[in-house]
Amino acid sequence: MTDICIFPIPDCVTFPGTVFPLHVFEPRYRKMIQHCLDTQTPVAICHTQKLLSPAKPNQDPHTALHSNQATYKPYPIFSAGQPELLKALDDGRLLLNIHIRQRYRAIAEKQTLPYMVYDCEPFLDREADPDDHDYHEELKQRILKRLDILAFRQPEFQAVYQAHDWQTKPVNEFSFQLFGLIAFDADTQQQLLAMDTITDRLERALELLLGID
Repeated sequence: MTDICIFPIPDCVTFPGTVFPLHVFEPRYRKMIQHCLDTQTPVAICHTQKLLSPAKPNQDPHTALHSNQATYKPYPIFSAGQPELLKALDDGRLLLNIHIRQRYRAIAEKQTLPYMVYDCEPFLDREADPDDHDYHEELKQRILKRLDILAFRQPEFQAVYQAHDWQTKPVNEFSFQLFGLIAFDADTQQQLLAMDTITDRLERALELLLGID
């Protein structure tokens, strides 16, 4: 089991092999990040199932910086990685990159306040059949061909299609990093994250891309 500190963000799903920029201003999460930096504890950036308690309305920046905001219930499957501190600002805010490495499943909540810590286990793909390798490569090439077509129609897909080196990744890494570049809606992204085969992720990705006009 692994201790994971939870940073819940509504409508935000992260995938292994991606880097997530994070701006931290709440006191509890500044404390959490410092703990993670000191102890090498992974940070999970995860989508939320529901709002548990709302933030106070109409806060000025000073109040927001010195008080905790909304509290959420996270989804039980999320991705996590090590935080990299880029800059600590004079007012206490932190600018970071979270290097997302692996998926986890939450098993038990170990701590609720001032921030959530879960006892987690790695969430791994089921073992792939070697005979599926050619099919996975075929799906990858069909996805790339579809992205090539979309890049001529919609400017936002040009940056995705031309993004550095992700197209040459092995199919397993490709099947995750693809969703770090294409912004499907958060619930769809969460469903993709919870899929435990390369086949399911690539087939769903192709289906979604074919549905874009």
